[in-house]
Amino acid sequence: MRASEDRHRNNVGLDPKKGILGYVFRAPVYLYRWHLGSLLGHRFLLLSHTGRRTGLRRQTVLEVIQFLPGVPEAVVMSGFGLKSEWLRNIEANEDEDISIGSNHFQAAHRFLAQDEAAQALENYENRNRFLAPLVRRVLSVLLGWKYKGSTDDRRRAVEQLPLVAFRPRTNRGRGSERQ
Repeated sequence: MRASEDRHRNNVGLDPKKGILGYVFRAPVYLYRWHLGSLLGHRFLLLSHTGRRTGLRRQTVLEVIQFLPGVPEAVVMSGFGLKSEWLRNIEANEDEDISIGSNHFQAAHRFLAQDEAAQALENYENRNRFLAPLVRRVLSVLLGWKYKGSTDDRRRAVEQLPLVAFRPRTNRGRGSERQ
């Protein structure tokens, strides 16, 4: 590729190192930036947080496992376990903001206890029966063992891949709770 073509490609925001999948996975972030996050409803949320080492603001779109509109509270799974960068960042800085649907709020987070997390995962599977084979396959890859969707599997899965709930931060304090 000639230098002029490379410059043109970078001017339009394309990065040849990322590949097409990099842009596909980042697409939901742009929907939120363009104030179109409500198109995703309560199925996804945008987590804005501060990098623990760089101090830079970061954004991550996460699938919502459970949404309780009365609270409001959104539960997500850390697909890479305790090693997830976003999870490590919110634990270090506790300054997260959430955009979900048309709502935006400063959030506090908590880790779901094993029983509550397993129940949330079961409810998610029941609501998404059509996608259950895909969900089991993806979880098997993330977990490193064959996830079959049994009660024991769910309990084991949520030990490896914690579920985190976000809700609006109250004036009483910042931070997270572990249950």
